[in-house]
Amino acid sequence: MGVSLFTVRIVLKVLGVEDYGIYNVVAGIVSMFGFLSGTMASASQRFFAFEIGKKDFVKLKQTFSMTVTIYAMLAILIIILAETVGLWFLNNKMTIPPDRMEAAHWVYHFAIASFVVTIMAIPYNAAIIAKENMKVFAYISILEVILKLAIVYMLMLFDADKLKLYAVLMFIATLIIRFAYSLYCRRAYTEFKYSFYWDRELFKALIGYSGWNMIGVIANIIKNQGIDVLLNIFFNPILNAARAIAFQIFNALNQLTINVYSATRPQITKLFAKNDIEQMWKLVFQSLKISYFLLLIISIPIIINPEIILSIWLHKFPSQAIIYVRLILISFLIETSVNQLIAVMQSANKIKHYQIFASVILLLNLPISFFLLKMGYNEFTPFIVIVILSCFYIGMIIYISYKYLRMSLKNFFIHVHVKLYIVSLFSFACSFLLKQIFDNSLLHFIYFCLISFTFSIIIIFYFGFNKSEKQSIILFLKNKILKQ
Repeated sequence: MGVSLFTVRIVLKVLGVEDYGIYNVVAGIVSMFGFLSGTMASASQRFFAFEIGKKDFVKLKQTFSMTVTIYAMLAILIIILAETVGLWFLNNKMTIPPDRMEAAHWVYHFAIASFVVTIMAIPYNAAIIAKENMKVFAYISILEVILKLAIVYMLMLFDADKLKLYAVLMFIATLIIRFAYSLYCRRAYTEFKYSFYWDRELFKALIGYSGWNMIGVIANIIKNQGIDVLLNIFFNPILNAARAIAFQIFNALNQLTINVYSATRPQITKLFAKNDIEQMWKLVFQSLKISYFLLLIISIPIIINPEIILSIWLHKFPSQAIIYVRLILISFLIETSVNQLIAVMQSANKIKHYQIFASVILLLNLPISFFLLKMGYNEFTPFIVIVILSCFYIGMIIYISYKYLRMSLKNFFIHVHVKLYIVSLFSFACSFLLKQIFDNSLLHFIYFCLISFTFSIIIIFYFGFNKSEKQSIILFLKNKILKQ
């Protein structure tokens, strides 16, 4: 996370605000095609973990080979769509300065190449996560941040069009990561070696699951990349840069929650496959609280003091980024309070109603934002809409979990949501009062963060966990201390 934020600062400085905004909005067009791969990524992890839970390794190998074949087909389809519809949109609808259009085309084509490479790496990534081999996952993640540092160094070293060079280097880094995943899987797991396999029923199962899942992925694309396009159409690339800065912070924090999900969701699916429902719900509730509290501890200082963090991090930044950061993180906290429930829906293959009802709420984001911007509302409007829709989103997720997964509303609210609300209220209140004591100097900000972290951890321990969870935490800490 630290390296990711550091590289953004240097890249923004080297490229300049306008080129940085161009890169993010142009590459964003390509990622809008990601709904095709994103749906299969979720399906891959779910089906791999399910077969591992059932210990059917023959079916696991068949599922893996089938998945790789489908991804190759999707890669071809994405290339066709990107080089036709996407290219037309870039040339005719985007606000790009004429003298940077050639560089924008470089970014676009290399973004397509990077995206296709990423697609072909997803089955191998899903295999490692399904096997719960988090050490390898961590090592490859470390390799990825080292490559990011190398890109930053080469941007400063070579005298060339920085935007073009950045696009090329990002593609090379993506290629290296893809080979790292596939090489490890081929050497470590016999069941994850590709050989052509085709089964009509398995194809229908994978595509059927992915088809319903596609609705949710499209909703997230509209919520994220669609807003970027709207800002470009109604305003200018400077606001794209502001939005990109805010989302870099979001992505860094999101990686923390993804790591919790990656470590627990395969286990949730395996528990469901073994019909150990009580233990499954226990793990879901605990991991939901952990991911939310982890995000809350780090988000509070950022939400309260975004201007100080942005000044330290970037020195110069678009002023709109301050409000964007606050609204995006508030929305993220709201959605994190229920997102782990989706793991149960995926495990049970009961995503139809979730995708139809919950995702429609997110799909409203683009038309509502477009209508309001057309009426003359300011550049913060789309992000306010995101926050409001997030509140409806969590209500729908809870309702679907209760109706179709038989989740106990009493247990969920008493053991999870009430605790989240109490902890959030007290943590924000304490940190806000602390803010009144300290000024905007770097030293006082460090003091603020340390005290805020301490208060939040104490509040989480006493109000966020039940008696048995507290005992487990104390026992864990005692064992760690005794080993020292």
